[in-house]
Amino acid sequence: MKNFILAAMFFIALPVFSFDWPQADSVMSDSFYSYFGQLRGETISNSLIFSEPSEIKSAESGYTAIIIKEFNDDTDFFPSALGNALIISHDDNLMTVYGNIDSESMPEAAELSSELKKGTVLGISGNSAWQQGRSSLEFQVIDTSNNTSINPRILMPRVGKELPLILSDVRIQNRAMKMFDAGKNLSLPAGVYRIYQKRQAVAVPYKTRISINGVTLDEITYDMLYQNENTLCALGKKYYPLSLLYPAQDMILLGEISLTSGKNTLAVTLSDILGKETQSTFSVNIY
Repeated sequence: MKNFILAAMFFIALPVFSFDWPQADSVMSDSFYSYFGQLRGETISNSLIFSEPSEIKSAESGYTAIIIKEFNDDTDFFPSALGNALIISHDDNLMTVYGNIDSESMPEAAELSSELKKGTVLGISGNSAWQQGRSSLEFQVIDTSNNTSINPRILMPRVGKELPLILSDVRIQNRAMKMFDAGKNLSLPAGVYRIYQKRQAVAVPYKTRISINGVTLDEITYDMLYQNENTLCALGKKYYPLSLLYPAQDMILLGEISLTSGKNTLAVTLSDILGKETQSTFSVNIY
């Protein structure tokens, strides 16, 4: 809970838009190739991957902290899959990461500790990262003081509409990992349950909320990902690693709840980054 309060205070202190676009061409909000928090292979993505090749520029003034020109870094926050990359240090212990840069376009003058102004050209996106043949920018924001990865979209201007969020195939999972269809007027024993739904191919909720009889019991947010025991996790009422968030390719966790005896109205809500909500309710009898 302490970490949650600190995180909330951190974001209250941030301006609405701290960074400029990290590339020359802006992208409509529903047109990124891959989003923060999305299932990406065997991990939770802490990157925002742009949709088209473009000139890359510094999103904020800072200093060159790391230059990656070989696949020799295998940490969670700076994976070798970034290819050629520049990592810039900013105020407030923030770092921005610019991955998948074409090696020939990286400035020859790029040196460690060199000062960079907002808008400084860093190169052109290329094919140096592991993006299955794509040549677009992979962008990350890291808070080194809290050991967290920040969703870049909360710090950048938002252009255009959001991808629609769809609630479908909502499932309730018990401790034995057995799944129940939430839409079938269930009767279940009291206990702890996880709520899942069918994962969308691209769209990722900014927030998921689980309520029972109007009381919120869990809320998972994708404004940040946390390092917990060297594993990237989303935060709800506890840390949720990949194995719980995405236990299968077609599933995403909405939250975890404890159900006691009685008739219950289960409400599941998805929110996008602009606050638009999609909600469904289900009747569950607990004995």
